[in-house]
This record gives sequence, structure tokens and C-alpha cells, in this order.
Amino acid sequence: MAQRLLLRRFLASVTPGSLSGSWATPHFQSPADPTTPGHIHHEDLLTTFNIQDGPDFQDRVVNSETPVVVDFQRTVRLGWCGPCKILGPRLEKMVAKQHGKVVMAKVDIDDHTDLAIEYEVSAVPTVLAMKNGDVVDKFVGIKDEDQLEAFLKKLIG
Repeated sequence: MAQRLLLRRFLASVTPGSLSGSWATPHFQSPADPTTPGHIHHEDLLTTFNIQDGPDFQDRVVNSETPVVVDFQRTVRLGWCGPCKILGPRLEKMVAKQHGKVVMAKVDIDDHTDLAIEYEVSAVPTVLAMKNGDVVDKFVGIKDEDQLEAFLKKLIG
């Protein structure tokens, strides 16, 4: 989140044509060299995603070969869910630490009421653990990092 804020501030301060030379050319560090400062593992970039619609959920969650943590939450449009605001970033951090052994799908219940009904979500946040298209575990509410780690370990096996 802090990185996004810094990026927004930087982009807001840049005017077209104000960057030249090497600053104008994106520079990406080699993913093959984990000793490079600021190195980001490729799989960490792909661990969390927002569900766009029913077919997207089917493709990226139900048909996933990788275990998936599904975070049913409510976002800004109809009012933030306070516990969602706390759990979401905490859960994302814990999933990222698994380095691609599990991924996380975020489902806004206001946008995807049909999915919330299908998976019997009656309160948010509700988190499902899915493996091979089946729900294998579930919790509702906030969990601390130790509880989340145990939840993820159980899912990964």
C-alpha cells in the first residue's frame, strides 16, 4: 500500500517530457539474481488477484491447480467492512510469504452477490480455502498471523 502511494505521488509530480535518458527507460532487475537489492520474486507478484466475474472465478479459483484462499469482503462502494480492512492486508502478506504455493482471490460481495450466495457467505470477511475446486476449510472474521499461518499450512499440506 505504501508503495502504491509513493508511486501515485511520483506519477502526479511527473509531467510529460520531463523524464529523459535512462529515467525514461524502465529498468527491471533480473529475476535470476535474488541478491539484487529490491529483488521481487515473480511468483509474489501473482499471488493476489481480484475476481472480475463468474467465469473468472471458475477459471482462476475452481479450476486452479494451486490451492486458493478466497477472501469474500466488502469494499468502498457500499461502505468499508472494518474487519475486512484489517484482515485483507494481513492475509495478503501471509499468502505472499508462501512464494506461490497458494494464491489469494479477493471477491467483493457487492459486485458478486451470486458467488457470495453460492458459497453461503453470510458475513464478511469470510475466507475459504479451496483445493481442486472444493472448499476444504473456512473461517469468518479476523485472525491473527499465527492463526492465518496455521490455516495456510493446513491448506498447502
